[in-house]
Amino acid sequence: MSLSLVRTIAGFALRESLRRRVFVVVAVLTVAFLALYGLGAWQAFQEVDEGFGDDDLAGVEPQTVAGATLLGLAMFGTLFLGTILAVFLTLGAVRGDAESGLLQPVLVRPVGRGTLLIARFAGAAAICAAYVTVVFVIAAVLTQLAGGWWPDRIVGPALGLAAAVALLSALALAGSVFLASTANGIAVFMVFGAGLVAGLLGQIGEALSSDTLSAVADVSTWALPFEALYQDALAGLTADTVGFTKLAIDLGPFGGAQDAGPLLWLWALAYLGVIGVVALRGFAQRDL
Repeated sequence: MSLSLVRTIAGFALRESLRRRVFVVVAVLTVAFLALYGLGAWQAFQEVDEGFGDDDLAGVEPQTVAGATLLGLAMFGTLFLGTILAVFLTLGAVRGDAESGLLQPVLVRPVGRGTLLIARFAGAAAICAAYVTVVFVIAAVLTQLAGGWWPDRIVGPALGLAAAVALLSALALAGSVFLASTANGIAVFMVFGAGLVAGLLGQIGEALSSDTLSAVADVSTWALPFEALYQDALAGLTADTVGFTKLAIDLGPFGGAQDAGPLLWLWALAYLGVIGVVALRGFAQRDL
């Protein structure tokens, strides 16, 4: 498999996305999101300053709670927008292009099916990972400008978001082997929603001290490791925060943050490998 061939195919796919104005749609959504987030963060910190100032409330730092909650919200929005971009880039990568007649001329040349899939994944994952990283960093800078708060970790959460959206890109690409474009897009967003529900179940289980709900949430989260990566990224925002401030953040709307450790990254790589094997076998057996 030639790396130059992979780059050529990935570049072709990206140019096709430009022709379809995929990036224009995502750019408009991103600008709107960041503008609204910046305005909301500025207003929220204004309210915190007017109501509490710099004083701790029973050991709780209002600025830290507000900043972590706001940036956690921004991380969710960033991952959602990254998922939209991943779906757009891979929506009809196999079955859709095959039905429209775009795929056959590529495969007539000495291009293996495995090479095609790897190239499409590499292009989509690289673009989506870079996108969520940039948007997250901009959101962090907006948070700092609005309220003077900066997360305890910036690299770890950015990498977690990038890995999560790369896994979603792989799922969307694998889905394009078996499903039509519309069905694939719906399926990916349903999987994305299932991951979020798993995170919410974990929060409810912790609040109710329910071992059953917590166990179901843990299994579901690791079955969809993009959610576990997202939770690990959230935990990195306040990794050095302690005391009642940390407790207040954990009880907040983004209390699903969980530090999963290095095992999560090994599992994510293995999960990506399984998705790749399933996609390659399905593509190899497909009659174009």
